[in-house]
Amino acid sequence: MTQCSCKNSMGPSSGDHADPKLVYIVKAAVVSVVWLFCYMMLETWAEFITLKLLRIDISTRLGSSIVFFMYDTVKILMLLVMMVYGIAWMRAGLNVERVRTYLAGKRQALGYPLAACFGAVTPFCSCSSVPLFIGFSTAGIPLGITMAFLITSPLVNEVAVVLLWGLLGWKLTLVYVGIGLLAGVFGGGCMSWVKAERWLQPFIRQAMRPAGGGLTPFAPLPSAVAPKMTWRDRHSFAKNETSSIFSRVWKWVIGGVALGAALHGYLPQEWVEETLGKGQWWSVPAAVAVGIPLYANVTGIIPVMESLLLKGMPIGTTLALCMSAVGASLPEFIMLKQVMQWRLLALFGGLLLVLFTCAGWLLNMVENILR
Repeated sequence: MTQCSCKNSMGPSSGDHADPKLVYIVKAAVVSVVWLFCYMMLETWAEFITLKLLRIDISTRLGSSIVFFMYDTVKILMLLVMMVYGIAWMRAGLNVERVRTYLAGKRQALGYPLAACFGAVTPFCSCSSVPLFIGFSTAGIPLGITMAFLITSPLVNEVAVVLLWGLLGWKLTLVYVGIGLLAGVFGGGCMSWVKAERWLQPFIRQAMRPAGGGLTPFAPLPSAVAPKMTWRDRHSFAKNETSSIFSRVWKWVIGGVALGAALHGYLPQEWVEETLGKGQWWSVPAAVAVGIPLYANVTGIIPVMESLLLKGMPIGTTLALCMSAVGASLPEFIMLKQVMQWRLLALFGGLLLVLFTCAGWLLNMVENILR
């Protein structure tokens, strides 16, 4: 009887209910190992499928384009899933209302870099960041601080950092991130300096007006406390975030890689080197002008950048094209027209063009130092 009772007393607590954290860690480790193996084999599989299954010589233009397309498509989608999930898991407790409240109570000198950093960790394209811009404006946050977020958000995110790191190396990636943050801070400061709030649409200015009259950059907001989340909650949040972002950008990835593959296989390298490869002063503003109607997510434009760099286009010219394509799109301006008057919209567009052009010129000048 004693032996039986001992077995019964030990049974339920000896492993029937495994520690959820330990189970999660084990599963994450297994998935990470499988992910890493598949990632390392991507190029081999792409060449095998092209050469053995499709029976296309990979040394031809068509074969080179197909290998590029298969390899880069899967690579970018794998990196997208891994990085978005990881970053979403870490910021699962982030409460946008709490951030908005926090920014509203900060002086502008501190608010600019804070808003730019918040834009850098939010994975929004230029159009997706417009609703938050409207929410921040109606909450009484100064336009300059809101603009710092609007400029930085599409330019810098975790996916862009990872992909650019693999494409350009850590030095140029850090320079790109720094340029994106400085563009947000400088752009926000310029908007505040010219008192651009007066050129918002009337309903936005009315929302920013307190009961006593007059615009205020520091309208009080109720505090918002981010709820404490379990690991299961974090996993659910990260999974939903990954699914949402993946469903929005996978088409851009395929389209961008397809264009990049075509450039990689068929764009004459000699033409790029002769026309754009010498870093002519006019090539940077031309690239910025070309990038605006492209309207590409940063995830989709990076394969195009890779192809252009391989063909001999200077880094500054290439990054200027990237920044204008993701940070100054026509759909974004159409949406912003609902909250901005024409004068403010023209000022915003002109400011972006100047910032991206200057960044491209600077990068072309220091390219050899950074490589």
